[in-house]
Amino acid sequence: MIIGAHSIIYSTSADADRAFLRDVLRLPNVDVGGGWLIFGLPPAEVAVHPADSNDVHEFYLMCDDVEALVAAMKKRDIACGPVQNQGWGLLTQVTLPGGGKLGIYQPRHARPKAMSAGEAAKTPAKPATTKRAKKTAGRTPRKKTARGR
Repeated sequence: MIIGAHSIIYSTSADADRAFLRDVLRLPNVDVGGGWLIFGLPPAEVAVHPADSNDVHEFYLMCDDVEALVAAMKKRDIACGPVQNQGWGLLTQVTLPGGGKLGIYQPRHARPKAMSAGEAAKTPAKPATTKRAKKTAGRTPRKKTARGR
């Protein structure tokens, strides 16, 4: 069923930010026409947080050493925010060439096993069952008699 995720970063300077993802972060990419790049990402995960409204989404990249990432960005004169210990991870923000900020963190939380492409389609979901369905599972339905029983 689910074979991947497609995330979007909106930018006032899309070409510069695409170059950053390609040249600085070295994400694999394909040109789908006219310089429009789509980038491959490492395994991803999604979490659902409680909120006062719907349709609010966030996008973060993860790294294995946030301090090393900040040092590598500094060598390239790329601004990063201060590293903040959030408990669940060490978080910084990288300023993209277009001026937007991209959160990157070193996770300290448990991580799920990465799903391979098409894995969800191979593993069918179990149907939801009700108490009545469980109670009557495996029984042959009774025929109604003349009395309706």
